[in-house]
Amino acid sequence: MATSANPTRDDFAAMLDEQLGGADDGGFEGRVVKGTVTAIENGMAHIDVGLKSEGRVDLKEFMRGEDDHGLKVGSEVEVFVDRIENADGEAMLSRDRARREAAWDKLESEFGEGKRVDGRIFGRVKGGFTVDLDGAVAFLPGSQVDIRPVRDVTPLMDMPQPFQILKMDRRRGNIVVSRRAVLEETRAEQRSELIDKLAEGQVIDGVVKNITDYGAFVDLGGIDGLLHVTDMSYKRVNHPSEMIEIGQTVTVQIVRINEDTQRISLGMKQLESDPWDGVAAKYPVGMKMTGTVTNITEYGAFVEIEPGIEGLVHVSEMSWTKKNVHPGKIVSTSQEVEVMVLEVDSEKRRISLGLKQAQRNPWEEFAEAHPVGSKVQGEVKNATEFGLFIGLPGDVDGMVHMSDIAWGISGEDALALHRKGEEVEAVVLDVDIEKERISLGMKQLEKGAPTEAGAGSSLRKNQVVTVTVLEVRDGGLEVQVGEDGATGFIKRSDLGRDRDEQRPDRFQPGAKVDAMVTGFDRSKKPTFSIKARQISEEKEAVAQFGSSDSGASLGDILGEALKKKED
Repeated sequence: MATSANPTRDDFAAMLDEQLGGADDGGFEGRVVKGTVTAIENGMAHIDVGLKSEGRVDLKEFMRGEDDHGLKVGSEVEVFVDRIENADGEAMLSRDRARREAAWDKLESEFGEGKRVDGRIFGRVKGGFTVDLDGAVAFLPGSQVDIRPVRDVTPLMDMPQPFQILKMDRRRGNIVVSRRAVLEETRAEQRSELIDKLAEGQVIDGVVKNITDYGAFVDLGGIDGLLHVTDMSYKRVNHPSEMIEIGQTVTVQIVRINEDTQRISLGMKQLESDPWDGVAAKYPVGMKMTGTVTNITEYGAFVEIEPGIEGLVHVSEMSWTKKNVHPGKIVSTSQEVEVMVLEVDSEKRRISLGLKQAQRNPWEEFAEAHPVGSKVQGEVKNATEFGLFIGLPGDVDGMVHMSDIAWGISGEDALALHRKGEEVEAVVLDVDIEKERISLGMKQLEKGAPTEAGAGSSLRKNQVVTVTVLEVRDGGLEVQVGEDGATGFIKRSDLGRDRDEQRPDRFQPGAKVDAMVTGFDRSKKPTFSIKARQISEEKEAVAQFGSSDSGASLGDILGEALKKKED
């Protein structure tokens, strides 16, 4: 069929179908179509998209800069058809919507491929910012702006920069982007490139970026390394700020590179000579020296004997006399002390020191100054169930066993005679330097106490002697033979046969009484008994006067015996 020169109505319909793909008028709405600018007037562009009527679009939607819309009659543009016809019979067109739709198509494609997208931060909203992605508006959460919190985002506003799309929903018109993800990815790429250029053992300069309690982070030109406090110096460093400060340029050695985590460990002390080289020869066992206390713990104190060389004085090696005491009560930080080398382990970089070994053994000094038999004075420090502990010169203690406290009474009774804090006098009985023990005696200093020759050696068991009462006690009487003879004790139960006679208070100091020697203790001190004397005399009287033919009673015999004794 031939086509006439003048197009017919059917020809127009065919051309329209060709442009719109055979869609009816309803197919225009909600689509982006191409149109031609037919006129520009009153700030509006008249655009023909092939509908019954033209549409108008504000020139502001085409602006590429101030007063620059770039349009002229005949220009082809893409617009979005909101409605085919409004109340005025005009098509409702939008350049912004067309740009947004085109942007969404592009963004969906780039999101699917994981590509970065370019955009501009142009506004603030609750919880973050708005980003223009070439017509589509996206949300940038505050946590996704940068790797570290950013206080002022003003320098980043309206500046073209890449973003990573985290989430998008076209139906709801939601897009969430991240600037931080791009920075982290870029940083990781740069980090990998930098790490490839570094090697363990390499010496490099860096800038101190941050300081913590455990070390410092050093910027090596785009990548950070950790300089641990233990790798700053061979000497003790309590806090990194003692050696470095933020912004300072330092020379470090790369100690280790962890390729899996991309962490870099740095060191400064590795650039110095190791003070532990030859330390065993320099500090032989038994050597004495002066050092400074650098740290105190529950188990001892660390003493620096030279920069970078510290030794441990264990709590057991701190004092001869102060046992179970916290080291802080013996020494203090920064105090200079004299120590002795006890052991050196170069491989483990350990030196054992002794504080007490640098001083004389106080038990040796005591033994020299107070030989056995010498008298000492001291304060009762403590009373136990087996004796008294006496504080002695040289900050040592001596013990008086309960059996060496007093003559003639039980150990329990003797312990009850003394109290803590009392000043007493004693004699040195023995000094065991190895076991750190000093044995003392108090009863050996009592008047009439046996001597090495044995003051009581002239007395014999069962001998009846006259004694003088020296002291009246609850437990009995302290007595003495003659004026300067041996002293001994008469127990309460030995003061008489009858209970009425067994009262110490019926005697007075200075009174004289006859008693029998019943024995000697381990110090050869005699023990006496009035009761034993009475029984002995009774038996003697019975043996002397007793006869079955005399007809005399036992009372008569005893009376006669006593009468003869008095005569």
